[in-house]
Amino acid sequence: MNIEKQYQDDHSTKLIVEVNPDQMVAYKKKAATRISSQTKIPGFRPGKAPYDVVLRTYGEAAITETAVDIFIDKEYSNILKEADVNPGASGTLEKIESMDPPKFIFRVPLAPEIDLGDYKSVRLEYKWEQPEQKDIDAALEDLRQMYASTETVEREIASGDYVLLDTKSETEGLTRTGFATFVREEGRPTEWPYEGFSKNLIGLKAGESKTIKHKFPKDWEVEELQDKDVEIEATIKTVRGVTLPEVNDEFAKMTGAGETVDALMEAVKKDVENRSQAQYDDVYFVDLIEKLKEGATIKYHEHTLEHEAEHVLSDLSNRLSQQGMDLDTYFKVRNTTREEFIKTEVEPVAKKRLERGLILDEIVKVEKIELDNEALQAEYINAINSLAMQGVDLNKGGKKRQNEMSQAIAMDAASRVMT
Repeated sequence: MNIEKQYQDDHSTKLIVEVNPDQMVAYKKKAATRISSQTKIPGFRPGKAPYDVVLRTYGEAAITETAVDIFIDKEYSNILKEADVNPGASGTLEKIESMDPPKFIFRVPLAPEIDLGDYKSVRLEYKWEQPEQKDIDAALEDLRQMYASTETVEREIASGDYVLLDTKSETEGLTRTGFATFVREEGRPTEWPYEGFSKNLIGLKAGESKTIKHKFPKDWEVEELQDKDVEIEATIKTVRGVTLPEVNDEFAKMTGAGETVDALMEAVKKDVENRSQAQYDDVYFVDLIEKLKEGATIKYHEHTLEHEAEHVLSDLSNRLSQQGMDLDTYFKVRNTTREEFIKTEVEPVAKKRLERGLILDEIVKVEKIELDNEALQAEYINAINSLAMQGVDLNKGGKKRQNEMSQAIAMDAASRVMT
């Protein structure tokens, strides 16, 4: 075979493959045998009809078409290897240039290519600061609320109450049924869906609703919500007054954080610090990747982006299903179509995810970063302790959580290269 390779602007390659005529004759004979075995030709057993008989019965075009199929099945991987092509997806037979001599034109999407440039000169100052005492006090208050006793009250919501409500929004991820929250006039970093949300509920009674407007900042941790104006309809279902436990040794034992108040306070402080640093690291790493992108060259075929967009849409579908909604219903609520939603919302998120992932993978490869089992175990223990302090079900998460922790360790190692 003679192969000519032509790089295309869309990060694919055109392969012009000229096949030895004798080789194609051999494939045409195999094609005739296949046709004979799959059809009935009077006077011959399946697969035993001579070439000339198959030719007269089904014609040159049928034999040629089958021969090309067999040729591609048998030789395509050899063509890629001989042409030194690293495919990013399955190629296509774009054109049969001729059959005398046999000449085929293939179009093959290439695997992504990343040139990090002078990435080691990139520096981004790490400015994480220790949490303030008020953050630790707020975390202790949250812990007390977890062990508080409550009773239903028939009055307006006041600060300190425990409220059960439904939230409804056209914005994905902000609709919840039977959502519970403690109401505080001062915002808390752990508050959902954003710090300061619950104070908007003060003054409402069970059965009443209120539409709350909010604009998320550009650097919000959830990409789909970054720089977005949203409206959330909150409907109060139940209002319960709260009696908090005293902070003493008995309470410390109850939480499992230790035997004394001092041990409890140390555990709370460490948990707040770990979560604060983890949140900062998430933002820091995204900023670092964006800074690296400025000096990097990233090439990928549109198929690669489409594949990532499918993952983004699948993630959205899974989250919606947990809220009892499917994608078609969601598109109707948003007054949009699947195609428009993918173009305006899914593809931008997919592009960011794809390019960040490609840069991270390249750094890990170039720097020969390997996961340390001890580091993974330490991260796992920290996560377990933190989740336990927050009252999270430790039986949930499974393999997905382990994958997230593995990625976190790789991200941490990669970030140290640039700090």
